Amino acid sequence: MTGLLRALVPRPCPGCDAQLGREAGLCAVCRARLVPRVEAYSPLWPRPEGHLVTLGPYRGVTRRAVRALKFGGARDLAGALGGALAGGVPAEWNVRAVVPVPLHPARERERGFNQAALLAAAVAAALKVPAAPALRRTRATGQQARLHAHERAGNLAGAFAAGARGVPPGPVLLVDDVMTTGSTLLACRDALHAAGVREVRFAVIAR
Repeated sequence: MTGLLRALVPRPCPGCDAQLGREAGLCAVCRARLVPRVEAYSPLWPRPEGHLVTLGPYRGVTRRAVRALKFGGARDLAGALGGALAGGVPAEWNVRAVVPVPLHPARERERGFNQAALLAAAVAAALKVPAAPALRRTRATGQQARLHAHERAGNLAGAFAAGARGVPPGPVLLVDDVMTTGSTLLACRDALHAAGVREVRFAVIAR
C-alpha cells in the first residue's frame, strides 16, 4: 500500500491497533519495541554456530507482527521487521549473504509469498549484501507446529537441499520468521554445509 493510500485509508498498527498514518508496517512505538539481541543456544548448537539474532520471544508485538505478515498478507511489515533484525547482526560475523528458509513450492503458491524470503531481502538490503535463495525444499513436511518436539527433527530429515551453483561460501545468515525447537534451522544449516558453505549464522524475528 502506498503512502497516499495509507493516508486515505488508515489502518491499525498490527502491533498495538493504534491508527497508522503514513508509516509503513508498524507505528513508531511498536518499532521502538523491536530491539534485536544476540542469544546463545550453545546447549543446542556447537560453537561458533550457537548464537542467533532475534527480536525476542514470540509474544506481544513480535507475535502480532509475524502473524500479520504470515497470515494477514501484510507484506510491508517485512521491511520494518527485517531492518530491525539486521541492526542486531554483529559486524564480526562478517556476513556475506543472507539465505531465507524456503517454503515448499505448493505452500508458497497457496500463500502467495514466502515470508522468510521477504524478511531475508530486507535484512540483506540493510546489511548491503546479496540475498541468496540458495535452499529449496525437496518434499512437503506439513506444519512443524503440529508436531511434538521429538518429532520435528525426523520430519525434516532430508527435506532441504542447496543448489550446487550460486551458493555463497559463507559466512551466510540464515533467516526465518519464528524458531521453536531449532529443527528447521539445523536442517537448513546441514544442507548448506553439505553444499560447501563454511559458516552459517542464524536470525529469526521471534523464538
